[in-house]
Amino acid sequence: MRFNFHRLLIVGVFCSATVCNLAQEQESDESAVPDDEQETASTESDSTSSGTPGIYPDRVVFGQSSALSGLNAASGTGMRLGIQAAFQEANENGGIHGRRIELKSRDDGYEPVLTIKNSNELIVQEQVFALIGAVGTPTSRVAVPICQEHGVPYVGPLTGAAFLREVSDVVINLRASYAQETEAMVKFLTEEVGTEKIAIFYQDDSYGRAGYNGTLAAMERRELKLVSSGNYRRNTLDVRTAALDIFEAKPDAIIMIGSYEPSAEFILWSKKIGMDALFVNISFVNINALAGALGSSSEGVLVTQVVPFPMSNALEITRKYQAALEAFDSSVSPEFFSYEGYLVGRLALLGLERAGADVTRESFLNVIRSMENFDMEGFLLDFGDDNQASDKVFITVLAADGSCRDVVSRADIILP
Repeated sequence: MRFNFHRLLIVGVFCSATVCNLAQEQESDESAVPDDEQETASTESDSTSSGTPGIYPDRVVFGQSSALSGLNAASGTGMRLGIQAAFQEANENGGIHGRRIELKSRDDGYEPVLTIKNSNELIVQEQVFALIGAVGTPTSRVAVPICQEHGVPYVGPLTGAAFLREVSDVVINLRASYAQETEAMVKFLTEEVGTEKIAIFYQDDSYGRAGYNGTLAAMERRELKLVSSGNYRRNTLDVRTAALDIFEAKPDAIIMIGSYEPSAEFILWSKKIGMDALFVNISFVNINALAGALGSSSEGVLVTQVVPFPMSNALEITRKYQAALEAFDSSVSPEFFSYEGYLVGRLALLGLERAGADVTRESFLNVIRSMENFDMEGFLLDFGDDNQASDKVFITVLAADGSCRDVVSRADIILP
């Protein structure tokens, strides 16, 4: 199954000292990123019906702080697009318990300092019901304490960081963890490709280190060691030193934990200096954006995924996603991150529906956590004893024309 990604190329901050310290720990750049506010909100019924913030007689209001500009804009806009498509689909069918579902989005540019500002504004001033569809580990690390302080659900962040699986009182995860993705990478490389000469390239922050630690653990389970490593600073393209450092070890494969632009830059530079290795990226990279940045150099690049193929018609949930996306914006094509956003949106809608008309934040969280082996039209939700819906990891490979296909065995890829 193949599809073409070139069609979609695609503080006063009010916070506690604890949250401010968390932001500093994430080595956040204090660069000014435009605050791109995208809202679809009614001006009617300004008082809540039950005392629960964000729950009004005629609507439920969710908030989103996400990367809508900068090096991860494609990821943030994809997530927002999918959530909006899911909400519009529900609204056109009468909403949930007679209420329209609305989204207020803020741009944080993948910078924690802006995430703090946005989260406080959305929760304290805008009084949203929940935060949904965040992008990134460092941004989530500063947003979650704010949500915990106010008892606000934090739904479907686009990150597989371990700490979000450990903090379960307000966090609801949809996707598999980075530990599960990196385990799948190492398993494929050692068992299918047949190599133990594995290096790692990673973003030097909490996101990159989460992937690095997952890779290290997967290697250690096999009594193996990484042959080399290299890193770069978040929101930069300074990857040449990392490429040279890794090149010296002559690895057969390089696991990559980065954003799409620096990852593409790394691959291009690696090929320029004669690196003869298989490049294996984690899902956060955004495969369609990576393909666009690489052009014809995308051939043979692997990317793990945490949702099914967006262009497949095998699952009812995928077909509904495709129809909802087309109805919301016919100019865009299906892709992994808007599909993930759609699934996150559908999960939130399911929580609202099952919690009933008198929904509260607590009942919303409880009904979602109680889902075990729940079939959402072909996509299995199983929270069991944790706060993560899905453990599925898929491997995909890019072709020179930017198209993508699934990978099951070594025969599905071209080795360097």
